Amino acid sequence: MATRAQPWQLCWARSSGPVALATGGAASAEGPGRPGPLQDETLGVTSVPSQWRGVQGIRGDTKSCQTASIVTAEASTQTRKHADAEVQTEAPEPVRVQPVSRHDSPRLAAFLQRVEAMVIRELNKNWQSHAFDGFEVNWTEQQQTVTCLHTLSYPPAQGQGMHVTSVSWNTTGSVVACAYGRLDDGDWSTLKSFVCAWNLDRRGLSPRQPSAVVEVPSAVMCLAFHPTQPSHIAGGLYSGEVLVWDMSRPEDPLLWRTGLTDDTHRDPVSQVVWLPEPRHSHRFRLLSVATDGKVLLWQGAGAGQLRLTEGFALVVQQLPRNTKLKKPHRGETEVGATAVAFSSFDPSLFVLGTEGGFPLKCSLAAEEAALTRMPSSVSLRAPAQFTFSPHGGPVYSVSCSPFHRNLFLSAGTDGHIHLYSMLQAQPLTSLQLSHKYLFAVRWSPVRPLVFAAASGEGDVQLFDLHKSSQKPTVSVRQTQDESPVYCLEFNRQQTQLLAAGDAKGTVKVWQLSTEFTEQGPRETEDLDQLAAEVAT
Repeated sequence: MATRAQPWQLCWARSSGPVALATGGAASAEGPGRPGPLQDETLGVTSVPSQWRGVQGIRGDTKSCQTASIVTAEASTQTRKHADAEVQTEAPEPVRVQPVSRHDSPRLAAFLQRVEAMVIRELNKNWQSHAFDGFEVNWTEQQQTVTCLHTLSYPPAQGQGMHVTSVSWNTTGSVVACAYGRLDDGDWSTLKSFVCAWNLDRRGLSPRQPSAVVEVPSAVMCLAFHPTQPSHIAGGLYSGEVLVWDMSRPEDPLLWRTGLTDDTHRDPVSQVVWLPEPRHSHRFRLLSVATDGKVLLWQGAGAGQLRLTEGFALVVQQLPRNTKLKKPHRGETEVGATAVAFSSFDPSLFVLGTEGGFPLKCSLAAEEAALTRMPSSVSLRAPAQFTFSPHGGPVYSVSCSPFHRNLFLSAGTDGHIHLYSMLQAQPLTSLQLSHKYLFAVRWSPVRPLVFAAASGEGDVQLFDLHKSSQKPTVSVRQTQDESPVYCLEFNRQQTQLLAAGDAKGTVKVWQLSTEFTEQGPRETEDLDQLAAEVAT
């Protein structure tokens, strides 16, 4: 009888063959035929075939897709007609050789020998002549008188009683800008003001509606257009700040500003000037002077800021003592700068007008440290090299000659214009033009002996030293009620134009007569002779 194995006595064979079932104990010792408690028995082979692979094969799917049918078409074109054409030039004519004229060679040679010395003598005289020096052909119509072309104004500024404190022409000569502020007594530090510009070449020019207007939180005391960027203009404020605007961006014109820091001027800015960088003539820095005695050089930086790069300070103790000056007030240490002009021949040389009435010759190359306690992020240097004989009051304007390296003009509250040489302290000549202040003086950019002055009696006066060294050649009335004329500028591109601003808030553009725009013979030599007389 077969025995049933217990669960723990089952095991699977390791091979993949049939599974054998055996007892868990040892074989009976009794052997076959012998009775015992257990008996071995061999059963048949049991196998279970795998169905998984077959089922997976049956489940295979077949799929397909077809794109939309492609449409093709053929087309052709054919020109409707064609034509051929030919041209033929006329038959060339043979060049006719002019017959050689017959002449008497011996007689011609004799004539040339006779006149040779005389012709050479006359040619040498013509070569040495100065009859046509400075002469330029002018195809424009001759202008016999000085006339007013435009009277420009901005009514909102005039309504506040504001003055035109400065005017400037842009580099193309087509746009004139003016600053509005106040130059009389009073505290104008919180007065909102304007910078206005008119494009005189624009059709439909409206004299009372500027082409561009910038509102400024403080009175603007001075302006200067960029030398190469026609829409960029710098301004100095009553608050001491210096700003640069882009007049072509009416919504957001501000480009750079100095901000109110220790580097900023503490007093109103008197004048701003663009200067080319020494090593990069196409790049420019901005110089500002103020009555706090500082002369500062600024460079545009990131984030709309003007960064101070160099600085100078005018200190009483460091002024050159080559001429007698008034004793400064007790406790006064700084000398207020009221005007600046740079030499056309030496980019580091400049002249300063001062509140003390004496012009100063200065240099950007000065290395001596300034004896001042004014705070600054850069070391301040003392620029003054030479002191000139003073006016009877503060100097409001200076102008260096564009035709001679040693000559410059100054105008002051004493009503005088002084003509100086850089080589001596005393002026060459002194002209009394007004019993009131003189606020501006400018050399002509095209006539070596011509300059213009702005009078406190409402006149614009034009001088031609070739005609007279004592009185103006022409005097034109800017204001009918004798309100002061505060500023004027020649147009360097359209040299027949002169702009002047006054206390009535108007800018007048004057067209000069031909005598003030065409250089005469030997004019430069006459200026050289004038400078030589000063130096002797």
